[in-house]
Amino acid sequence: MSNWLTICTIEDLIPQTGICAKVAGEQVAIFYCKRTEQLYALSNFDPVGKANVLSRGIMGSIEGSPYVASPLYKHHFHLEDGTCLEDPAVQIQTYGIRTLEGQVQIHTST
Repeated sequence: MSNWLTICTIEDLIPQTGICAKVAGEQVAIFYCKRTEQLYALSNFDPVGKANVLSRGIMGSIEGSPYVASPLYKHHFHLEDGTCLEDPAVQIQTYGIRTLEGQVQIHTST
């Protein structure tokens, strides 16, 4: 069964800045790129720095691909698939995200 959990409204998001939401017991970092109107959702846990900090990272792009740089050791995580640029063997979970009638929603498996 497919479930979508409403987190906030699109107006609540600040472009190029992350927010953190608790979804099914997990911390999820949410990013909004105003230029492309794209939303991204991935685990807030930085596996290199061992802390929930990615929502405080710096959002940007490298060779046209969207990344967030962790505020701890500056590792870059791809916003679409969670792969670490510096160590491709490290990957974090990503989540389905959408807007529905102005509401930002995260896909949950429960």
